[in-house]
Amino acid sequence: MNERTITTKYTNGDVTVVWQPHKCIHSAICARGLPTVFRPAERPWVVIDGASTEAIVEQVKKCPSGALSYFMNDALASVQSAEEEND
Repeated sequence: MNERTITTKYTNGDVTVVWQPHKCIHSAICARGLPTVFRPAERPWVVIDGASTEAIVEQVKKCPSGALSYFMNDALASVQSAEEEND
């Protein structure tokens, strides 16, 4: 698989964090802001249970490159349920 197309997802059940390494500019804002979750020297480097969902979302929003993004799992489930009802 091409490094440019890799996308990794980490979920705690409430939120899913999406990492697109090809977009990362290595500012380390994530690691400095929430080191209990974002640990670049470890594998896996995102410890999704290291903080509350709210703290994770707030930190991901600060990613300057967009390499980190998120979606709320309940919102995704609602969309999928609506699509199933329409089928």
